[in-house]
Amino acid sequence: MQSSNTPKYLIGSLLIVAALFVIANLILSNMLSIADNVIEPEPMDAEAIAERLKPVAKENIGEEQIAETTAEEETEVADNTTADDNVGKRVVTQVCAVCHDKGMMNSPKVGNADDWAPRLEKGMDTLYDHAINGFNMMPERGGNPKLTDDEVKAAVDYMISSAE
Repeated sequence: MQSSNTPKYLIGSLLIVAALFVIANLILSNMLSIADNVIEPEPMDAEAIAERLKPVAKENIGEEQIAETTAEEETEVADNTTADDNVGKRVVTQVCAVCHDKGMMNSPKVGNADDWAPRLEKGMDTLYDHAINGFNMMPERGGNPKLTDDEVKAAVDYMISSAE
């Protein structure tokens, strides 16, 4: 027996299938447009990570050296037995004194033996390492990246000798 509603069911079924097709097509096209706007993740290789983690800027505490020394002055300083003291004093005056004159951020004061005693117990190599590479609040090279290792060591030696 045939129902008189068969064409209606057929047309209704076709309309439902068409509506489902349109809905599925809309969903898929929206998903594709969303995928076009996705930002690619950062590369995770070691070099890319190191590049992202490097400091944005370097601290520079103290004044920049304005006057350049001539070759003759450098020769005189090299011949002088107190050359390290002169370099150390210059570095301390231009860079280190900003914090170490006042004892800022718990830094040992220049000329104060009590402040330097606990640090001297750790040894000179540790003091040099902390001054060159930084430690706690102490920025590396006193905040002046242009200082050489020898200049930093001379400054440490000068501050220690003034505290004795």
